Amino acid sequence: MNFKTISRNVGYALLVDALFMLISFLISAFNGPDTALAPLAISFLITFIVGIFPFIFVRRGAAISLKEGYVIIALSWLLSFLFGMMPYILWGGPFTVINAWFESVSGFTTTGATILEHVEELPAGLLFWRSSTHFIGGLGVVVFLLLIIPTSSPMRLRLTNMELSSLSKDSYSSRANQTVYIFTIVYLVLNLMAFLAYLLAGMNLFDAVCHAFSVCATGGFSTKTSSIAAFGSLPITLITMVFMYLGSLHFGMLFMVVARRSLQPLRNDVFKFYTAGLAAASILVALSLRFGNGQSWGSSFLDGTFHILSYASTSGFAISDNSSWPSLAVLLLVMMSFCCGMAGSTTGGLKSDRALIVFRKLRQQVQHAIYPSSVKEVRLNGRPLSDNDVTPHVMYFIVFMLILSVSVLLCNLLSTDAAGNSLTGSIASLCNVGPSIGEIGSMGNYNAEPSACKLIYTVDMFLGRVEIYPVLAVLSIIFSRRRG
Repeated sequence: MNFKTISRNVGYALLVDALFMLISFLISAFNGPDTALAPLAISFLITFIVGIFPFIFVRRGAAISLKEGYVIIALSWLLSFLFGMMPYILWGGPFTVINAWFESVSGFTTTGATILEHVEELPAGLLFWRSSTHFIGGLGVVVFLLLIIPTSSPMRLRLTNMELSSLSKDSYSSRANQTVYIFTIVYLVLNLMAFLAYLLAGMNLFDAVCHAFSVCATGGFSTKTSSIAAFGSLPITLITMVFMYLGSLHFGMLFMVVARRSLQPLRNDVFKFYTAGLAAASILVALSLRFGNGQSWGSSFLDGTFHILSYASTSGFAISDNSSWPSLAVLLLVMMSFCCGMAGSTTGGLKSDRALIVFRKLRQQVQHAIYPSSVKEVRLNGRPLSDNDVTPHVMYFIVFMLILSVSVLLCNLLSTDAAGNSLTGSIASLCNVGPSIGEIGSMGNYNAEPSACKLIYTVDMFLGRVEIYPVLAVLSIIFSRRRG
């Protein structure tokens, strides 16, 4: 394994982080300067030096192997987490080492869970850095690397195939080299549109940028403790709902709708399954709030639709406190957290694509048990799926549930004061939703959670964001080298 080549390519990811630290530093200087100026300056210098170091002493490599590609992906994420926590630690306040790590991982993985009880206490520079981690993580630290690598490079093609799961490339008519650019263009256009919409709705320039970064990355970090509710604006609420939904759709599908000027791409089975699920769950939650909490019809439908979108898109924004919601409404929020948005978006979780494939495979097995002689294919978008197509997604579902079970078990074993949040916290972290229910619900935070649970949740966030298989591949490489 060529560690020089690995270090050079991981350096790209750190330079991207350093760039946004520099922008955050400039914002901090412009605002006073505020108390984040020195922490951001020090963090930028350290991150930049470490990131640029391989380019000075390591020659450009010709190609990478499959193993090296997986290591590059894993290290790019992990080192971004590590260097990304420095501004928090150096600033101090509520940021102990574990809290800073939690906030950094949550930001880069676009989970949006926070340990902050009073977000407004953070200076502008640190708030911007916090939202920037969403922007970087939404597109993916490795995607920034892919944008720099020449199109003709075999390394670029290999990393593209590893960073973007096969699910996200299904129904794509573009070549792998074009895929990265299409995803990037759609992501940047969505951010620009969200920013302009927030400005027109009355947000100030700073809040509009930060919330655009968060909503398009389906992350959920806000500049306000009470999230979107703090603005008390129906237009801002509706804009957030629109972009949470758009951010959870397949970027390739959105691109084809615009490029072809046709709604034909929306006939996608997964799109219909996901959208129908959102509509059904929103109506049920609204009815539950109307008759269970006695809210008005308007308030019930607005609250229900907003939070179903927020949890299904793994955004985590809030306009009300769900800690007093009826059990049916809470159960639906948790269920929508699992399926989440479509592959090829910025959402986490299982993805609606896998949920639909697993559901159709289960239906096929049931029908085969009733009618053994029947031949029933699993089809998606009119295309029959072979067992080789279906098996990886069924296995992913099994591994996902196994990791969730282990996470809950460890939280209960390692901490006697887990406060009953081990299950819901693990689901919210592994699915990259962020807020869950109860004390860690839409208006809550994770500050009171035991340190052991916070560490476990960050592992869940990482696994949910990179989709488990690359991490398992790296672990396999490490253990195989030790055995060798």
